[in-house]
Amino acid sequence: MVVVGIVLIVAVLAVGNIYLHLHTLPERMAHKSQKLQFEIVAVLGLLALFTHVHLFWVAGLLLAMIDLPDFSTPLRRIAGSVEKMASVPPEQDPTEPPVGDVAHPAAGNDAKTRIEKAAGAKSEVQAHA
Repeated sequence: MVVVGIVLIVAVLAVGNIYLHLHTLPERMAHKSQKLQFEIVAVLGLLALFTHVHLFWVAGLLLAMIDLPDFSTPLRRIAGSVEKMASVPPEQDPTEPPVGDVAHPAAGNDAKTRIEKAAGAKSEVQAHA
């Protein structure tokens, strides 16, 4: 009787592990793709898990199998070219750090002083060598 109980517990855990491994298949497939596509597949997987509507899982699996083209890069390049043609300075990309701006003026002066000292020390070392 104890052996049957142990076998039953192992069987339930094994089936649950296989079910969850199969359930995360679309997310693991979409992990290699773009971030937006991965997030949509993950949401569809969660909806399928919590609502037991298998259509969400199938949609996530199909979306994970399809490579969506990257539309943002060509559109960004077109916008930059049009701005050049119109003689408008291009806008700073919000994901990139600002160029030439310093958060604190004192920090900028301190950094400049350190750079000047390093350049002076470097020239002194070169003079001795």
